[in-house]
Amino acid sequence: MDAAPLDLDAYFGRIGYTGPASASLATLASLHELHPAAIAFENLAAFMGEAPALDPASLQAKLVRGGRGGWCFEQNLLFAGVLESLGFRVRKLAARVRWNVPEGVVTSRSHCLLHVEAQGEERIVDVGFGGQVLTAPLRLAADEEQATPHEPFRLRRHGADGWLMEARLEGEWRALYAFDLREHEVVDYEISNWYLANHPDSHFVKGIVAARTAPGLRHALRSARYAVHHADGRTERRFIEQADELLGLLEEVFGLRVPPGEVLRAKAAAAIEAEKVSR
Repeated sequence: MDAAPLDLDAYFGRIGYTGPASASLATLASLHELHPAAIAFENLAAFMGEAPALDPASLQAKLVRGGRGGWCFEQNLLFAGVLESLGFRVRKLAARVRWNVPEGVVTSRSHCLLHVEAQGEERIVDVGFGGQVLTAPLRLAADEEQATPHEPFRLRRHGADGWLMEARLEGEWRALYAFDLREHEVVDYEISNWYLANHPDSHFVKGIVAARTAPGLRHALRSARYAVHHADGRTERRFIEQADELLGLLEEVFGLRVPPGEVLRAKAAAAIEAEKVSR
């Protein structure tokens, strides 16, 4: 972030961090675990017809002081600003999503993640990949299974100079996204940010998406379908029947300060009805 000094104390309070403000691997690991548990992934702005702002002041106003979450660009740009303020060297990257994408289908570079240098070591950092978000920084090493507070992850070589992020789910390695180490600027994310918030085919426009981590589990919401994924492989699923129930879930489980007014309520009700038809 290159403007508007970041209020580290407010951010630390938001995520519940009480450790040292140092550029250490231990600090990086603590922040990476706490952030996605406190600041939920969510697309409410796009769902209500707004493209989220990516400037530092707007990110702080929304995610830190406003009790809201955001999607990958917001989450990782805020986190980059925090890390830079602490003295970490941060490089912003872009990835092509492979999660639930058929083989042979080429996707755009629509995901933001970070490369971080700490104590002479390189780490891949990502607090914004929704329901399968990392909860620990990964060593930049090929074919090495790495433990996190949730599932194991690994990085694999991909193409001439790229990498593939994978998670082990139910005993099987699943590809999440492909990326390389070329640096990007905030302006590079603006097109994807606008597209995902405005194109009629964007799933972020059609329904509500939210995700939050907790010790040993993950909360995931897609419009009327709510799931709790446990570390032991169990999954609890529930269908949301009413808009008030959905808004309450966003507040109580995902920790969001729901935007006031009837726009969100009306669109949530319509999304639930659409889900009922396809159920």
